[in-house]
Amino acid sequence: MSQSVIETYLKYRSLGDMLKVIVYSAQSALGLTPMLYHIAHQGQDILFIQGGVIVHYVIEANMPKEKFIQLKRFTGEFSFVESVGTDAQSIYVPILELEASTLKFQL
Repeated sequence: MSQSVIETYLKYRSLGDMLKVIVYSAQSALGLTPMLYHIAHQGQDILFIQGGVIVHYVIEANMPKEKFIQLKRFTGEFSFVESVGTDAQSIYVPILELEASTLKFQL
């Protein structure tokens, strides 16, 4: 018997807002940090997090060349960096490059 998976897409106005999902998840009881993916889709750069059946995404107008985001745990401030640093108060989130995806983003 085949079941259909219902996906919910949440489009954010800014990357900072979407990154709050990572801060919240990392501070939860499980302490999990979701993966952050990048894909070029229909000529646009999309950064997204997939958590179960929910896809959080933002369209990034100027995709940086750096491959990590340094995300401050307590303030939510972030910056793009080249590599993992030593700041214990930060989460270093890799930006994983995808070539293809079956997700259907609502642009």
